[in-house]
Parts: sequence; C-alpha cells; structure tokens
Amino acid sequence: GSTYSSKVFRVTFLTLAASLTVLLLGVTVLLDCPIDPQPISLKEPPLLTGVLEPNTKLRKAERLWENQLVGPESIVHIGDVLFTGTADGKIIKIEDGEIQTIARIGPGLCGTREDEPRCGRPLGIRVGPNNTLFVADAYYGLYEVNPGTGETKMLVSTKTLIEGQKLSFVNDLTVTWDGRKIYFTDSSSKWQRRDYLLLVTEGTDDGRLLEYDTVTKEVKVLMAGLRFPNGVQLSPAEDFVLVQETTMARIRRYYVSGLMKGGADMFVENMPGLPDNIRLSSSGGYWVAMSAVRPNPGFSLVDFLSEKPWIKRMIFKVIKK
Repeated sequence: GSTYSSKVFRVTFLTLAASLTVLLLGVTVLLDCPIDPQPISLKEPPLLTGVLEPNTKLRKAERLWENQLVGPESIVHIGDVLFTGTADGKIIKIEDGEIQTIARIGPGLCGTREDEPRCGRPLGIRVGPNNTLFVADAYYGLYEVNPGTGETKMLVSTKTLIEGQKLSFVNDLTVTWDGRKIYFTDSSSKWQRRDYLLLVTEGTDDGRLLEYDTVTKEVKVLMAGLRFPNGVQLSPAEDFVLVQETTMARIRRYYVSGLMKGGADMFVENMPGLPDNIRLSSSGGYWVAMSAVRPNPGFSLVDFLSEKPWIKRMIFKVIKK
C-alpha cells in the first residue's frame, strides 16, 4: 500500500509541478516587458592579473562626511573649496570641513527615485575659466552656477529637441580652457537616469555626444548611436574628446581640432569593467572609474547576459517596476 501511495504522491507532485511550470511560462510569455534587449557582442574580458590584479587598498581609506553626502557624483575644486552634486538634487560646497548647499536646480524635498525627475540630479560638474561651475543635470540640462551667490543660469534645456531628438539623460561634460565650448553626453533619448539599469540591460544605442557653444548658443550632435555614453574628457591639448561607452566596456575618441577634426576612432576597448566617469590624471593619463567589474577568471554576469536577450526579457517581465 505504501509503495502505491508514494507512487500516487510522486505522480501528483510531478503533474502539479509540470502544470505550474507551464502556467508560469505561459504567464511570462504573455507579460509585457519594459525593455526590448538587443544582443551585444563583447570580447572575453581581459585577465585580472598583473596591473589589473584586484586589491583591497580602498578598504583602508578614511571615510569623510559619511551619511552627510548622499551620492556625490563628480567633484571639482576652486582652491581648497570642494564642490559636488548629490542624489537629492543639491549642489554642495565643502569648505574647511563644513558642508553647505549653494544651489539646487529643481525644487526641494527630494531623496527618492520617484522624486528625481522633479528634483533634478546634478551629475558632471566642471569649473569654467571665470570660476563658475558648469553642471550637467540628468533631468534639467546644462547649467552655469555661480558658487558665490548660488545663482543658476540655464544653458541647454532638456525641453529643447536637439536634431529632432530629446535629451533624457544628460550625464557628463568637459569644458575648453577658454570656456567657449562644452562637450557633453546624453546617455539616452529614451531612458532617464533613474532607469539606468534598464538602459544597460536593453543595450539601447540612442546616446549622443554633443557640443554647446557658449557664444553662439548652438548645440551640435558630434556622435550618435552610442550605447550609454557616460563620462567625457578633453585631451590636454584639446584636440580630441574621450567618451566612455558604458554598455560596451570601451572608450571612443572624437577629434575636435587638427587634421582629424570630425573623425572618430576607438581609444580603448574590452575594458575590465564598465567605465563610468573619466578625468585627467596629473601624470598625463586618465583616471577611469568603473561602475561594475567583468571578472576573469570568474563569472561575468554582464558578459553572460550580453548575447542572451531572451533571458533579460524573462527577468524584466517578472521584476518590472
């Protein structure tokens, strides 16, 4: 009797499990997916050995202003005074260890993901030749901020279509020494900053590198079809601009002067992680911050999913916001 009952139990259990699986798959197929992922081809990541050997040096670093500054993205200085933008939409000054809010581009009372489009999110910040701050706000556009008075002046609004396409995710900027030209990135015309995960997962290729002329007030598109263009940096000689393509783990170069003007090429590809911000280093190179690592040896989720859009679709159908 007991053998018969265990058989019945097993058959019933397997039938139920199979029915549930079919039901789940059916529901998943019918569910809407917030993204339309494209297959992306990445080379095998470089081995993390030698100069790329991971280390734990930053664990010993002293943490400053912990729980006082939320999500500072880009940091600049005028003399000994530091300036940064935070997740709650503020532009902050740090002088003699004291934190002070000098400006905000959107209205106050911010902090959650839902607040971002209304509150703004200052990302890239640079100091101009007259010691004013040039700020890229993800939701509002390009601004000039007077660090003394806190006065803000809009240079490029995200409400303005640029060559027929909207600016949805203004990200970083770099400014010429004379302050005449500002080169900036718009990471996508479809996704906003708060949806950066959807942008990376979908592999959307609607990002652009743009140029703003502070004299003529014109905005030009220099490069289009980029997958999550992020940090930008002018070369010391100001003959080219480097633009990081986060989703593709690479850095592109666009020539802004000289014989190659208007041309573009690859600067670095197949990086050991997904590049985010880039800044000049005092040794003549560039500092590149990675937002994620592509482990090798090890399992790189980024690489595993890159050519499997169907898995991405299934995941986002189930966990969509």
